[in-house]
Amino acid sequence: MNAPAENPFELSLPRASKIPNNKETATFAMPLGTLMNDTDFTPEMIAEAAQRLDGKPAEEILRWAATTFYPKLTMGTAFGPEGNCIIHMLAAIEPRVRIFNLETGYQFKQTLQLRERIKDRYGIEVEYIKPELTVAEYELKHGQPLYNKDPDQCCFDRKVLPLRRAAVGYKAWISAIRKDQTAHRGQADVVQWDAKFGLVKINPLLTWTKKDVWSFVLKHDVPYNPLHDEGYPSIGCWPCTEPVEAGADERSGRWKGQAKKECGLHVIEEQQQGSGI
Repeated sequence: MNAPAENPFELSLPRASKIPNNKETATFAMPLGTLMNDTDFTPEMIAEAAQRLDGKPAEEILRWAATTFYPKLTMGTAFGPEGNCIIHMLAAIEPRVRIFNLETGYQFKQTLQLRERIKDRYGIEVEYIKPELTVAEYELKHGQPLYNKDPDQCCFDRKVLPLRRAAVGYKAWISAIRKDQTAHRGQADVVQWDAKFGLVKINPLLTWTKKDVWSFVLKHDVPYNPLHDEGYPSIGCWPCTEPVEAGADERSGRWKGQAKKECGLHVIEEQQQGSGI
């Protein structure tokens, strides 16, 4: 893995003693990761961090994130190969980062088993974040499963709302999205404001390709879901995930036959403070 850069970043930041609208700035020649431990990021700081970290190795981005935000740093994972690569890196960089999985109640058994394999390999126990209602309670409330009738509502209730609860008390979260996965993800930056959850969002694998991911997995023997060997390039909840033919778009098996390609966690929301991916 690549070592972190030794040269400090120089940032132009508002002077703390000035009123918010004052445009006077001061240059701080210090490592970027030491700046924000006790203060909140402004849009200018986020843009500066995104610019400085653009194109940097994933390990360097994660070191910056851990130095800057830990212990107010968290990570969400669905145990995809990208997320597992990040877990592998965090195990060496800062294994105490809280990592969670949105356990909707509809995940494949192979996905749940992977959580245990990761625990055995890295000593990291990924926390399950569950919806307020069990699957049985949820389907009884609506008179039927919603994943066919209204998958957007199902994703919102069982993924988006639980993540909002999980985000309380944190300043930043790590995601494993890649630009080439969907149009929404293609608009992301390596560091950005996530308006949906009120956090800074860090995307260390943003410029990786599928080939990059699997090369890393094989080189480092990173645990992965065996369903990937059975034609499932992208794995979500079992009712909404199907295998795809060789060469097909890797997310074409998600909500097959529908325009929907995102669960909602990584869709842009515009607010005055910025946009969340």
